[in-house]
Amino acid sequence: MNGRRPKTYHPLRENLRFARKLLGRTLPTRVVKSLETLSKDFHFSLSNGELQFINSCWYVTHTGLVRLARRKRCSGIHVEVVDSLCDSAASRFVLKATVYPSKRSSGFVGYGDADPSNVSFLVHGAEMRVAETRAVNRALRKAYGIGICSVEEIGSTAETPQASPEAKKLPPQPTNRNGSRTVRDRLCQVIRQHQLDPNLVKSYATEFCGVKTLRDATREQVENFVAHLSDWAEKDRSALLCQLNSYLGRKEGVA
Repeated sequence: MNGRRPKTYHPLRENLRFARKLLGRTLPTRVVKSLETLSKDFHFSLSNGELQFINSCWYVTHTGLVRLARRKRCSGIHVEVVDSLCDSAASRFVLKATVYPSKRSSGFVGYGDADPSNVSFLVHGAEMRVAETRAVNRALRKAYGIGICSVEEIGSTAETPQASPEAKKLPPQPTNRNGSRTVRDRLCQVIRQHQLDPNLVKSYATEFCGVKTLRDATREQVENFVAHLSDWAEKDRSALLCQLNSYLGRKEGVA
């Protein structure tokens, strides 16, 4: 398929149907118009996780941008670390990405930064990779004229990670002596591998474990959730995204 969709593919009707099913209400005219533009101009698919609706606004995802680049036959993407702005001891990284839409293009540049203060607690320790994703996203948006921000550039949701008290209360799991990965490590890997929204995963985990906040969950409950999430993501990612998107706009429990 080479990442390209058939010429007869018209995503607007599908996106509108999915959006109404997902949000469960009449969509404001502004929201519909924005979705119409994103559907017609870029062929983004809401059901495939290429768009997300947060705080009454549409955001494109890394998945959507990469697939768009494939459809447009992007010539290449170059990423490099900006050493002068990085501090590995503080887990602070800045990366520069250059996207070449065609072989003759001089390139479109985007910068991405990440440190523990502006990424979800679920990806602490992976700040360099987050910075890389943000840099690539920004460069791709410039290259293809996409005015809306990407989800990864603002973190997991529009609220900052520190704003959610329970965000740091996933039961601490020290590294095992035999070097095996902790529950948290496995959860982070699943989220990164399948490009899931960390805060929506957290909301789902709370409901799955039957607790008000994640700090009330037992290690066994969290392990069961991680196994369930990984299995579902492998078998039917689209259905999992639909489940996770059902938590958009819900208020998280107070710790």
